[in-house]
Amino acid sequence: MMSPTAAIAREQAVPGSAPKEQIAALTGLCKASADTLRLLVLRVLRKDSFAVSELCNIFDMRQPALSHHLKVLAGAGLVAARREGNNIFYRRAELGQHPDLEALQGAIFSALDNITLPQDIEQRLVALHEQREENSRNFFRDNAHKFQQQQDLIASYEQYADVVATVLKDAPLARRECALEVGPGDGSFLLELSPQFERVVALDNAPGMLDQAQARAADAGLDNIEFIGGDTRHKRLKTLQADCAVLNMVLHHTPDPGAVIADVAATLQPGGVVLVTDLCNHDQGWARENCGDLWLGFDPQALGQWAAAAGLADIASNYLAQRNGFQIQVRLFGRA
Repeated sequence: MMSPTAAIAREQAVPGSAPKEQIAALTGLCKASADTLRLLVLRVLRKDSFAVSELCNIFDMRQPALSHHLKVLAGAGLVAARREGNNIFYRRAELGQHPDLEALQGAIFSALDNITLPQDIEQRLVALHEQREENSRNFFRDNAHKFQQQQDLIASYEQYADVVATVLKDAPLARRECALEVGPGDGSFLLELSPQFERVVALDNAPGMLDQAQARAADAGLDNIEFIGGDTRHKRLKTLQADCAVLNMVLHHTPDPGAVIADVAATLQPGGVVLVTDLCNHDQGWARENCGDLWLGFDPQALGQWAAAAGLADIASNYLAQRNGFQIQVRLFGRA
């Protein structure tokens, strides 16, 4: 009886491809994946990208040794590298890079995703995410007074506000009783949400930004907004029943965007929607230091996958090109 690996390899042998190239690629893939440490690296890279120094901390290894393993993985097409300033960030390679081996590569990734990380590695990974989150909070704590200036470096609110407001107004909602906005910034979008919903919950883990949002709402005479300091794990969200959740330019500041989407999706009433506005993936590494970004935008497919994992379906998508080369995606996801 043919083994699953042999069957996949046979299926991937496309007529017309050079046999030597096929064998070399298959050998490289098998060699790269036949190592415990390299498999753990691929498991850690399941839904995030990390700098070499971060991976060294996660695996408690010196850089030369880990760099060797990353080189082997990259040579086999299992990871992709991107330079951001002085750092090189690694992520899993997208499927389709080697069509002949796509099924085998996908099977390896799928098998790894069902494996629990060793406790020591999981603890260091959690600590790294917490440090990233703390760095982001500190950035907004220290730069709240420059919020508008920081936003304008990439995409000012005015550049996408009209489209987001239109998507919200056209959203197929049976009720407009409660809306949740995570990371309201200076409160600009609360001026759109407040008149359309009976009540609004504004959640932000940066006290300075929450103060700005609260002041703007007060100036506008909005009295149906509840302001909460914290993140999407806050106990208040456990009992919230929202018709709409809004994430405007928030996800690229969070260490685990997929978890944030899952958290807000869990607050939705049946028929509720999640409105996401964020950057498409880009290579402007300076945004990490100057704008507090943890992610350099997102591939639209990645956002769709996180939404699907949270039980959401894609309803509408808009893409806005900016003069400075950035692109914004405005996405509406709904729960059945």
